Amino acid sequence: MTTQLVASTSDVAHLGSGAPLAFLYEHPQWFNPIFAELERRGVAFDKIFIPDHFYEIGQEKPTFKILFNRMSPSANSRDHGSGIFHTLAYLEHLELHGVRVINGVKAFRYEISKAAQHSLLQSLGIRFLPSRVIHRASQAVAAAEGLRYPIVVKANIGGSGKGIVRFDTKEQLEGAVKAGEIDLGYDSIALVQEFIPARGGVITRVETLGGKYLYGIQVYLSGQTFDLCPADICQTSRGESLNNACVIEASKAGLKVEGYTPPAEVVRNIEQVVQAAGIDVGGIEYIVDDRDGEIYYYDINALSNFVADAPRVIGFDPFKNLADFLEDEVRRAS
Repeated sequence: MTTQLVASTSDVAHLGSGAPLAFLYEHPQWFNPIFAELERRGVAFDKIFIPDHFYEIGQEKPTFKILFNRMSPSANSRDHGSGIFHTLAYLEHLELHGVRVINGVKAFRYEISKAAQHSLLQSLGIRFLPSRVIHRASQAVAAAEGLRYPIVVKANIGGSGKGIVRFDTKEQLEGAVKAGEIDLGYDSIALVQEFIPARGGVITRVETLGGKYLYGIQVYLSGQTFDLCPADICQTSRGESLNNACVIEASKAGLKVEGYTPPAEVVRNIEQVVQAAGIDVGGIEYIVDDRDGEIYYYDINALSNFVADAPRVIGFDPFKNLADFLEDEVRRAS
């Protein structure tokens, strides 16, 4: 399924309309539910489409008081990769001028570096996937020494499972290196990690808002994909189709999802991580290793797309919670 990547004609690329809230975003479809909820409430906001955006260093402080950063680390897969580091520079610029940025520079730095995510987990004493960080494909075999196969090579800047390749043996990895088939991704950095067999074929994703737990879901893996973007999962575990799901890739119809409440210790760990990372709105994924029953945290997301058809899956609409949060932020800033 091909997605047409165009911005709405109502988007404001540079100057804004004077609304106190602005969205900085790259994907034209993912955020329609929050746009619709704010419009329903009569909340004014501007939309800044990253592929069209530029800014002036000497420009006066922008008219908006709150910027909500919704830039995606998978933008390069849609030919928008140049916007990743542009976003980083722009967020730095805004914060130096005292603008409140939701999911600001600190959060975005973690968003675009899986290596930094794992370093954060290690610093907090939270279990993470055994990992080595490389910057040349020729380093992959040596980096995998001491790790249990299968291993994966994972691009440092990714998203929705992009840039992850599994190797079942050392010989497979050596062959891929010799054939020039190892892609380190947009910033030429990658992680070499153990592949963790998921107990019950399930991974868990926990969403947070304002640094606090919002909800959890369990994703039943097909074994054929690393793309776990919850907005694109198409069925419940009972095989029911989910409304408005799979807007990006209909091929994910085999993945299944259910609402889930994680243990209290997991919630505490996840809240600790998002608060340390400066993530206002985000999700964290973890897996239970079927070999030893241990929990491993492996993905920290500052860009979080809420699960499709949320009222049926988790019992409420998280976009209403997000809209409440944004309205509170605007009131404080005003």
